[in-house]
Amino acid sequence: MEKKLSNKVALVTGGSRGIGAAIAKRLAQDGADVAFSYSSSPEKAQIVVDEIKREGVRVEAFKADQADIHQVEELVKAVVKKFGRLDILINNAGVFVGGSVDDVSADIAAFTRQQMINVTSVAVAVRTAVKFMGEGSRIILIGSIYGEHVPYAGTADYSATKSALIGYAKGWARDLGPRNITVNIVQPGHIDTDMNPDNSEFSKLVKLQLALGRYGKPEDIAAAVAFLASPEASYITSSILNVDGGFNA
Repeated sequence: MEKKLSNKVALVTGGSRGIGAAIAKRLAQDGADVAFSYSSSPEKAQIVVDEIKREGVRVEAFKADQADIHQVEELVKAVVKKFGRLDILINNAGVFVGGSVDDVSADIAAFTRQQMINVTSVAVAVRTAVKFMGEGSRIILIGSIYGEHVPYAGTADYSATKSALIGYAKGWARDLGPRNITVNIVQPGHIDTDMNPDNSEFSKLVKLQLALGRYGKPEDIAAAVAFLASPEASYITSSILNVDGGFNA
């Protein structure tokens, strides 16, 4: 039986670990050929490649620094050259840099890099990808619940980058609607990853604020992305999907 993403090619930025790896593997399970980028760990990337190969689809990992817009452009072009097309773009790569606005010792270079990776590179990837995407293609941005809700001090710069993605998703949905290309944003809550492990003092505090009382898994985000990438989501665009265990309840 043909899987729902058979004959589709997907690109996942930041796909060598955590949420990105889970997304890449889920799309492969649904039949898509998968390309993903990584920045610094070819060993981890190869592990994901080997796992995806077991699904019987084509897969390739590409090294790219998402803070370098030239590399982002070349990443998209390399995927199209390798696979012959691009149908699904998942903008997952992101970083978190915290700090209060009145901190005189703040690392401005780190904030600038965060802006490049979380916002500018997403715009560059989409602008490059839409040159190659056909009717019915999917663009999915991985945002954050912090894009709409700022529950803790010291997260303003990060939250601002994720808020920007909401505006982009809604605006691009208008721009690309006539081409039947959908654009949506998935906003993870607290997910058990290397960046936010479910075994810290902070996680104990967070779980008290969750309706479900537990952290999510990367596979929870992957399931939401897989739905939005599927034919069943053809009439959904400009939507914001929170996968947060009821943090905003």
